[in-house]
Amino acid sequence: VQLQASGGGLVQAGGSLRISCAASGRSFPGYAAGWFRQTPGKEREFLATITWAGGVPYYVDSIEGRFTISRDKDKNTVYLQMNSLKPEDTAVYFCAAGESTESMWRVNPRSWGQGTQVTVSS
Repeated sequence: VQLQASGGGLVQAGGSLRISCAASGRSFPGYAAGWFRQTPGKEREFLATITWAGGVPYYVDSIEGRFTISRDKDKNTVYLQMNSLKPEDTAVYFCAAGESTESMWRVNPRSWGQGTQVTVSS
């Protein structure tokens, strides 16, 4: 099963963008999904996670209120809606599947999708 991220691009500061991550198999390969981001020279940063069954979301404080994670079980897809974007949100964004939301907080999911670039211009 592969995770395919899409929807990245260039957006002006203050704008919005929704990125998606679709699982190629018949079911999502995990009990939780997560979003992360990474900039050159820095470690991958956890942003948000959601339980696949119940759709319960969790966020790091720095993005709560601006970003929203959601999932569509029928489409095996997880989304990250990003509003009020700032230039410092510029990064490669990665999705992941894992055994638990705790694995996402530890940046230790079962599998990663490929990244999608998000660039926020000032």
